[in-house]
Amino acid sequence: MHKLPPLSLYIHIPWCVQKCSYCDFNSHTLKGKMPHLEYVYHLLTDLENDIVLTNGRGVNTLFIGGGTPSLLSIRAIQLLLDGIRARIMLMLDAEITIEVNPGTVDVERFLGYKQAGVNRISLGVQSFDLEKLNSIGRIHDGQDTHRAAQQAVSLGLRSVNFDLMYGLPDQTLVGALDDLMQAIVLAPSHLSWYQLTIEPNTLFWAQPPKLPNDDILWNISQKGKQLLQAAGYCQYEISAYARAGFQCNHNLNYWRFGDYLGIGCGAHGKLTQLDGTVMRTVKNHHPRGYMQGNNYLSQRYLVAPSDLPFEYFMNRFRLLEATPRAEFTAYTGLDESKVRTALDTALASGFITESTHYWQVTDKGKSFLNLLLELFI
Repeated sequence: MHKLPPLSLYIHIPWCVQKCSYCDFNSHTLKGKMPHLEYVYHLLTDLENDIVLTNGRGVNTLFIGGGTPSLLSIRAIQLLLDGIRARIMLMLDAEITIEVNPGTVDVERFLGYKQAGVNRISLGVQSFDLEKLNSIGRIHDGQDTHRAAQQAVSLGLRSVNFDLMYGLPDQTLVGALDDLMQAIVLAPSHLSWYQLTIEPNTLFWAQPPKLPNDDILWNISQKGKQLLQAAGYCQYEISAYARAGFQCNHNLNYWRFGDYLGIGCGAHGKLTQLDGTVMRTVKNHHPRGYMQGNNYLSQRYLVAPSDLPFEYFMNRFRLLEATPRAEFTAYTGLDESKVRTALDTALASGFITESTHYWQVTDKGKSFLNLLLELFI
């Protein structure tokens, strides 16, 4: 029997009040009433269909993302989490996260999440500057963020994360660092701090804004890291910073090439089978098609063995921690000899170091991560 990695569960809520200009996720502007309970019914039926793929494993982390999950009513969230517990083993100490838009929550909603079993909030801050928020299509302002952040932190949950972006249209070094300092003052236990990128099939792709130049972006990145470090945040992934003990376990499972069920409209899943094959699942992309209920699944396919090295290292080398060499074979079923040439090239290029038990990405490897990963294609 093949060693199976830890299992997570991702639930996708596809609706937003309006789609952000940079967003390439599967999100749809809500038209009419939110189908709270109807959608929860379909989520739970979708989960029932996929449980056979888990081979009896329990769920270590659960993440409700979107879209804007905080559009779902408190009752719907309670029914969803109760329904999940009734269908699959959710570990007693499982990390349960919900993404929240600051413009869609209040104290009552936060308390409802906590009562339902949510123990981690991920708040979509993006910026505290109203002009910058408007420029990227967000529906909240800085006051909404301060209010929601203070409420979330005061709940005494396991963890609160802020999503914060830099490199926004016409953003200066001073403006970006001011955003970061305002976030630090509010004292979240975790910060996801990442650069805006322009992706296909977005409004910004069709109508590109004026973004900061490379020198400004470099200065923002370096000075921002110094601010975060001085405030007690440790970088553990390319764009993730946390106080000691508050890393996001759900994302860590992704990056460590763990397994996850993807439930909901457009959700992706990865499930390792007992014979070592890795299965990918993709759910019906459009809410209308998904909620017909007769075919949640859009695709199900096995990852070709030749693609596994790239998929493994694409995730693993995002982390600053060392990569256990034995884990490569345990999670891909491939002998290290299959990637020996690529590893030797990476070593010779100074992208990684190697010891008896581990590989470690160097500072050079982090700076040229795409070149490093291309070696495994």
